[in-house]
Amino acid sequence: MQLGLIGLGRMGQIVVDRTLAAGHEVVAFDLDDDAVATAADAGADPANSLTDFVDQLGSDKRIWLMVPAGEAVDVTLEELESHLDADDVVVDGGNSYFEDSVRRAESCPAAYLDCGTSGGPAGAELGFSLMVGGPQWAYDELEPIFDAVATGPDGHERMGPSGSGHYVKMVHNGVEYALMQAYGEGFELLHEGRFDLDLENVASVWNNGAVIRSWLLELCEEAFREEGTDLGTVADRVEGGSTGTWTVQEGLEQEVPLPLIYTALSERFGSRADDGRFSRRLANRLRYGFGRHEVPRRE
Repeated sequence: MQLGLIGLGRMGQIVVDRTLAAGHEVVAFDLDDDAVATAADAGADPANSLTDFVDQLGSDKRIWLMVPAGEAVDVTLEELESHLDADDVVVDGGNSYFEDSVRRAESCPAAYLDCGTSGGPAGAELGFSLMVGGPQWAYDELEPIFDAVATGPDGHERMGPSGSGHYVKMVHNGVEYALMQAYGEGFELLHEGRFDLDLENVASVWNNGAVIRSWLLELCEEAFREEGTDLGTVADRVEGGSTGTWTVQEGLEQEVPLPLIYTALSERFGSRADDGRFSRRLANRLRYGFGRHEVPRRE
């Protein structure tokens, strides 16, 4: 297949690389010329403008957007609008708000697939987990690409109608908040508790057969190995996007109690006002582990 990819940041480049590795053709565009050059070096066909981009695509365009959620998606769609028709498919692979995805699906001339994407930079080797919403025919049409970008055929699924993919990803991120909070609190008690423990060793043992083993726990082990049991200079400041807030807001609207996710979100907000909790310092470092996000450091 031929795929057009707009947005060649860290995640977008992974989509390019995995799509090419599966034998498909990629036309790549980004406002950053260096990012386009990197994609071209990997084997993609570079586009020097959005017009050049659409000119290189076939009559039935298959376009993947990997641009920041929000206004950037709307601006890109507006620029593409005159080049699209009902036989085309557009995939939004960013962390868009699900109600925005419903709105865009209704107004976009092409079939619109909202694709929640999880896996972070590790997806370069392992593939992503893809949660897709939108028309069944468009999902079926893009299956060869999803197979390439995901961990394989089992790494992606159509969740339902438009908006459902980003809805599932929103809740996924809320769960991620709560899991990170739970690990953080447990290790904080071990760190401040009765024994002088090597937390890297604790994480390693837990990851070998324990009920609570997971990739996040592997990242805890990595954090203690690289930063030390006391987490060195890692600051008590946990950044994050809007997905956790959206999850809590949706819980309120649907009258579904989310105390763990709400508490984790509150802890993140609290971390931006003081510098005191080990659990939040670990959450800070875990965000680097799974997403290679910058680690705020203490002076």
